[in-house]
Amino acid sequence: MSSDDKDVQPAAMKSHRTDAYATKLAGKVEKLAEKKDKKTGGGDGTHEPAGGFDSTKVHHRSPGYTVKFTFHRATNLPFADIPSFSSDPFLTATLKTSLPKRHKQDPNIMWRTTTIRKSTNPQWNETWIVANVPASGFKLKCRIYDEDPSDHDDRLGNIHLDVGPFDENWQGVHEQALKIKKRMGSKRAYFFRGIAALASRSIQMSADVVISAELLGRTEDDSGGRMYTIGPCQWSCHFSPMIGRIAGTRLVGDSANDKKATNKYNFQANQIQLRGPVPEELYHRYVEFKPFVKGMFTGKSLRGWLLNHALHHEHGRIYNYDHTTKYGSFPEPCKEFTQQFLDLVHYDEGGRIFTYVITLDGQFRFTETGKQFGIDLLSKHTMHSNVSIYVAFSGEFFIRRLESPNKDPDKQPEHPPDNIDGGPPANDSPKDPAYYHLIIDNDSGTYRPNKDLLPQLKAFLKSNFPALKISTLDCQGDEEKMNKMKDEQREKRKSEGKDIVFSQLSDSSSISSSDEEDLNERAGVAPHKRKMSKKLKHMRHPHTGGHDSEAAAAGPASPSHNSQHISEFHEPQSNAQSHSTNVQQEAPTFELQGSEVPAPAPAPIELPAADFPVTNGGIEKSTPEVHASQQVVSE
Repeated sequence: MSSDDKDVQPAAMKSHRTDAYATKLAGKVEKLAEKKDKKTGGGDGTHEPAGGFDSTKVHHRSPGYTVKFTFHRATNLPFADIPSFSSDPFLTATLKTSLPKRHKQDPNIMWRTTTIRKSTNPQWNETWIVANVPASGFKLKCRIYDEDPSDHDDRLGNIHLDVGPFDENWQGVHEQALKIKKRMGSKRAYFFRGIAALASRSIQMSADVVISAELLGRTEDDSGGRMYTIGPCQWSCHFSPMIGRIAGTRLVGDSANDKKATNKYNFQANQIQLRGPVPEELYHRYVEFKPFVKGMFTGKSLRGWLLNHALHHEHGRIYNYDHTTKYGSFPEPCKEFTQQFLDLVHYDEGGRIFTYVITLDGQFRFTETGKQFGIDLLSKHTMHSNVSIYVAFSGEFFIRRLESPNKDPDKQPEHPPDNIDGGPPANDSPKDPAYYHLIIDNDSGTYRPNKDLLPQLKAFLKSNFPALKISTLDCQGDEEKMNKMKDEQREKRKSEGKDIVFSQLSDSSSISSSDEEDLNERAGVAPHKRKMSKKLKHMRHPHTGGHDSEAAAAGPASPSHNSQHISEFHEPQSNAQSHSTNVQQEAPTFELQGSEVPAPAPAPIELPAADFPVTNGGIEKSTPEVHASQQVVSE
């Protein structure tokens, strides 16, 4: 990847032919199932569909060993970024053993290091502690990549560390240099490395990765039937301006780091590695309410492969790594770790609601959810799980601030819905985790978590987030209470969520060139206008010189909360009038066989400038006047 360190905006990934599938299918699986029922006549409704809670037990084994892996550094990596003759390397590790899985679809445990910018000799020095590694040995496979968010990550090679049977006397592996196997690496990267090696004797072709494996002793566990991550408690925060612009979400700029403190389009996704083990009972399979859903998760049929590939691609876009991604880690759960979690969810600001998934190895993934255009589609559990067949738990959660840290949350006011001094919206949120209340539920139709396991989920989260007060809700048994509390969150979002803007783009599933110009205008980016685009823009808006003038056409109508946010991204009324004055002297013309023919005046279609009608699950801009020529050009 080639990037400028001074640039604060991540590079937009190139469009992919499967992108149009993902955002639609993640939120419309149930609608497809209803259509399937109509065609096939449906079932008798007497049996629940396959999936949900799985009671399969973990195979009993004697406790294994706890091993700490350290990824020290790499040397002489190839040049994946040609302009800078460097790379942005990171490493992923996968651990395999002879332990039997509950189901063959259960994923292997994995780890990812941070990315070192512009280096062919990166120094990571990061650790990964794994419990219950069996005495029969293990195989550690590491893949080295060059991070390239605008396209796809280039693989630079693989290394393998195979360890046979061992016991308490095993001395481990100490900073062993392993040769990188180039067979699966980028041919282009090694080609340019070879040219550089011919030009300079100091540049070598052979690349190494230095790692260590240290035995920490027996794992303190009742059963050694499964491995799990103990630490460190790693977290990452991912930003996607393009997804934010599509979804219509903006994040408030940090006045400490941003002198202008502007609110930029962005979409935030978060990952936290919780300290294991995840309770054995938390084991849920996707709900197979129709046969095509099975194909979507397994990818066996052609239709299923397309859906599976599209959702994998969407997960990669939402949890995309680039130079704006924030990293961090804590050796173990602590008060500061809880504060970091609260910081990722913005404490109690704005009445946010989040969709989450907890993987089998304890990775906590979540993004904000809502009924607004885009946010709901991009926050489905299928996308968060990366189309995993089995997860530990899934649902939704939100945060509330308590009036007192020493009282029962159910016996005191909390924000939302109450207005409490000492925090938002008038002041900054207090940082003490004892002031906050996490309400989490099992509201997920994709995996249908068992309500009887909510106490185990609560205990697991309390062990990872000290000082945080936690309550659970059953989406069925506590439906009335849950809906009431979420409605209160949404009402508070309307009054306090000033950092979010909702807008409906075109009805098409992909982004057209006109939509891209519209996004640039909203973000304040000056578009590169070509001659033909000017003509098309002029045809769309003949009376304004190719510029929108919704504010001028709207007249003195009283602005609503939503209209204020949308109008701020368009040109002021005076500018729109000035453009209109310049073009009134000469009517637009078309060239036809060498002659100029005056263009007919488009017939306006009057529409009421009232509220924002909901279209395709989103909010459409109220447009007082729409010309027929606009529809022709858009098509």
